[in-house]
Amino acid sequence: MVAKSIKLTRAGKEKLEQELEQLIRVKRPQVIDRIRRSRDYGDLSENAEYEDARNEQSFIEGRIQEIELMLKHAEIVENDKKNGEITLGSTVEVLLGGEKLTYEIVSSTESDPLLGKISSDSPIGSALIGKKAGEEVTANTPAGEVTLKIISVK
Repeated sequence: MVAKSIKLTRAGKEKLEQELEQLIRVKRPQVIDRIRRSRDYGDLSENAEYEDARNEQSFIEGRIQEIELMLKHAEIVENDKKNGEITLGSTVEVLLGGEKLTYEIVSSTESDPLLGKISSDSPIGSALIGKKAGEEVTANTPAGEVTLKIISVK
């Protein structure tokens, strides 16, 4: 089975690489040390510290594998600013209900709406892709239909 490529911005790839480095160089050795120390507490069947450390180790190892797989299949998408169209990596300023909002269009892997990073697969993100400054778009969101006026694209 051929794995599907994962589209990432350059910043998104760098963030994943930093997280992987942190997990491998810092967190993995810390949890191994916790497991070693908790074994010294005695009976492992009633050792909550040991059980907690083993669960954390399992999470860390799973996350390392997940990130390695994403990076292996990553396709870096460069924002082509020449034509002014909104693409993955674009920063877009819109007017929504009289309020100015700024969104960075990113892959679903990088999405963090609280930081203004919306997925190109989200209702608003997919409505904006391919559009230019000055256009109006309508997005069908879970909260209902919204109309956005695109002010600028960077």
